[in-house]
Amino acid sequence: MLDERDRKLLALLQEDAGAPVATLAEKVNLSLSACARRIQRLEESGYIAGKVALLDSRKMGVPTTVFALIKTAHHSDDWIDLFSRAIADIPEVVEAHRLTGNYDYILKIVLPRVEHYDVVYKRIVRKVELFDVSASISMEVLKSGSRLPVEHAE
Repeated sequence: MLDERDRKLLALLQEDAGAPVATLAEKVNLSLSACARRIQRLEESGYIAGKVALLDSRKMGVPTTVFALIKTAHHSDDWIDLFSRAIADIPEVVEAHRLTGNYDYILKIVLPRVEHYDVVYKRIVRKVELFDVSASISMEVLKSGSRLPVEHAE
């Protein structure tokens, strides 16, 4: 079970995974060693799945984001595996979700320019058959991030 200090540590680590343990310990009112042990326990128990650096998409040369909504006529395990492998090999596809509703999948694709979408689209359809694809270009980011709410963790 997590307590409020654990949740506070998780929130702080989501803000800056590289923060010194001493800084974190001070913010959650723990000794340095107690804080380090808690972080280790959170890692070992799977609450912390990894630590990454968040990169600036403009500086990385991929300022354009496209969301591709996909319908398929195939729903077999073999097709899903093939589709998963096809998109796994495309670095511009940064997220993929299986959906309920009118579409089966949504892909978040980052691109150097909108015209590059055709390159990514062709890489996918060469490997797997799709029924329908509808792409939308993100005009403005209103909220972005990978932070999860910590208050629901048990």
